[in-house]
Amino acid sequence: MLKDFKPVLSILLRFIVIYLVLLLGYQFYLNVSKEGGLDPFSRMIANQVASVQNTTGFPTLLYDDVKNEQVWFYVKKNYVTRMVEGCNAVSVMILFLAFVFAFYKGAKTYIFALAGLILLYIMNLLRIIGLNIIMVDHAEYGKMFHDFIFPAVIYGTVVVLWLIWIKFFALKNENS
Repeated sequence: MLKDFKPVLSILLRFIVIYLVLLLGYQFYLNVSKEGGLDPFSRMIANQVASVQNTTGFPTLLYDDVKNEQVWFYVKKNYVTRMVEGCNAVSVMILFLAFVFAFYKGAKTYIFALAGLILLYIMNLLRIIGLNIIMVDHAEYGKMFHDFIFPAVIYGTVVVLWLIWIKFFALKNENS
C-alpha cells in the first residue's frame, strides 16, 4: 500500500525540505541584516517603488525608521504607507520555489523558477505602487486593497504559475 503513495510522499517530502531550507536561509539573512533597520532587499524594493512613482507623477520620498525596521512612503506630501519586511513578497517566492522544485524536471525547472520569480517581483512592485496611489487618492479603499485584492492577485499569480508548471512542464508526457 505504501508503494502506491511513494511518488506523492516523495514530492511532499521534497516540498517540505526545500521550503524549510529556503525559509531558514531567509531567516538567517534577516537576522544578519537586522542592525541596519529594514533589510537590504526590502529597501531596494522601496527605492524602486519610489523611483517609479516619481517618474509617473507621484512625488515620493522615503523616510527610514531604523528602530522599527521600516521605511515610510511620503507621497504628495502625505505619509501614506510603510514598507516592512513582509511587503517584499519573499515568503510568497519561497512558497512558489518550493512547489516548483518539488516537481523537479532538470534545467527547465531553473528557467521556469527564474521567470516566475521575475514575474512575482514585478507584480509585487506594482502592488506596492498601486497601494500607495490608492492611499493618496482614495484612502477609504486602502484596507480593502491591502487586505484582500492585492493578496488575491499575488497568490492568484502563484497558483496560475503552479498550474502552468504542472500542466505544461512537470507532468508533460507522463500521461501519454
